[in-house]
Formats: sequence, structure tokens, C-alpha cells
Amino acid sequence: MSDAPSAFTVRSLRDETVAVLAQAGVPDPEVDADLLIGFALGVGRGRVQALAVMASPVKESDIARVRGLASRRATREPLQHITGTAPFRSLELAVGPGVFVPRPETEQVVQFAIDALRAVPSPSPIGVDLGTGSGAIALAMATEVPHARVFAIEKSPEAIAWTRRNVESSGATNVELVQGDLAEAFPELDATVDVVISNPPYVPDAAIPRDPEVRLFDPAIALYGGEDGLDVVRVISSVARRLLRPGGTLVLEHGELQGAQIRDLLTADGWRAAATHRDLTTRDRATTALR
Repeated sequence: MSDAPSAFTVRSLRDETVAVLAQAGVPDPEVDADLLIGFALGVGRGRVQALAVMASPVKESDIARVRGLASRRATREPLQHITGTAPFRSLELAVGPGVFVPRPETEQVVQFAIDALRAVPSPSPIGVDLGTGSGAIALAMATEVPHARVFAIEKSPEAIAWTRRNVESSGATNVELVQGDLAEAFPELDATVDVVISNPPYVPDAAIPRDPEVRLFDPAIALYGGEDGLDVVRVISSVARRLLRPGGTLVLEHGELQGAQIRDLLTADGWRAAATHRDLTTRDRATTALR
């Protein structure tokens, strides 16, 4: 195929891509079109928009590549699987089949853990991420609180391959990653941890996620949490009480309708000051409590 410029411009290619994605029901097709074109051309989203305004010509080979990427996205394959990366706070994480794609709302949840770690007077506070997946939460804590020691555990062999890759590429030397069941996590840290955080599977088994990207591509082990969605939360409540020192902080991400149930569960388990917090869309998204 020729690499010569075609009659197509970045603007016309963008319009075509937006139309394909919109027809497939992709949310925010303009954003995804910019990102797919940028990925194909090796430039950022802002540069794509500038090239579109200038009606810059585009090579035949790049047109073919963008069309192939758009076809994949039109099947509702996650954008992050197509590009192989997911942004998370200041990080760029490698993701793909077998690992849960980190969500923007989790960026706000992890702030509670980061703030709690920074408030600890110890020169080396300890944070634990239970069920770390891609490593997004653990690496955010480790890179943004560099004097902290961060421990992360992941059960899935498919997911932990991505975690290891992300820990290595981050350059963070204050993260310890282990593979195993979170119910047995880090007995050597009992009663010494300052912050425990988790984004556990919390979708009830009978519930079907609305978005095809979630339903068809995210691993079931990262989604479903038993009949009421809280089976893993119950385990985390017990494990975190074992790990945390008195006064330590627990941070849990959850579904928007689960805050009251989780507060009641934690209070019954002996936690203090259980409180639910809203995300930027005003949905209940996280609950914190003190040991």
C-alpha cells in the first residue's frame, strides 16, 4: 500500500471515525476518534485536533490503520486494550486482556489513601492495596508518597503479569508485590499498617453491567462479588482489621447504591467513623473508616 498522501485529510478521517464510533454507540466518539488517530499517527490528542483544523493530508497507510482501529473499537473493545495503555493520575499503565482497566473515578478514591499516608507522622508509613489488578492504586500511592512503603497483592495470574510490568516500568522501588489470596495477605504486617485500600469486585452476581466494554472484556474475577456484591468487602473488613494499627484508615471503592450497606457492615465489625464520599458526578463512590 502506498504511503503517499491521499485526498483524505485528518479532518475528513476524524469525521469518518467519529461517525463509525457514534453508529456503534461508543460513548464520547469524538474523544475516542482523536485518541485512535493520535495512536496511529504517534501524536497527542491536541495535535490531532490541530491537524484537523489545518486539514492536513494523511497517508493511505495511516488511513487504513485508523480504519482498522476504529473497526475494533466499534465492536466495543476497550480503547485501552487497543492502545495497550491506560492513563491513571500521573501514570501510564500497560493493560490488556486479563486485567481490569482502571477507571477515572478511582483516581479520586485513591486520593483518600494518599492523603491519609501523607498525614502519618512516621518517616516510612505503610500502605496496602488488596487486589491490586493493574497496580494503579498501589503505584499511585508509591509514586505520590515516595517515603511510604507500599504492599500490593493480586490473586489472578493473568492480572499480575500486567502488574509486574507496570511496577517495573514505573521505576518505583518502594512497592512489594505478591501473588496470593487477599484473605491471607501480609501476616508479617499485622497491626502495623497505616492505610489499607481496595477497589474490590462489587457487582452482584445477577447484575449485568450496562457497558459492553465491562461486560465482555473485564475479567469476571474483578467484577462480581457474590449475591449482594459484598462478599469480598466482608473479607476485606476482616483482613484490614488484622493489618491496620489502631487509628489506621480503610478506603473502599464501591457501587453508587452500596454506601449504606457498607457503612453498616463496617460498623458491625467494629470500625469507627464509617463515612461515604461522593465522586465528581455526585455518586456515592468510596467509604472510609478508622480502625
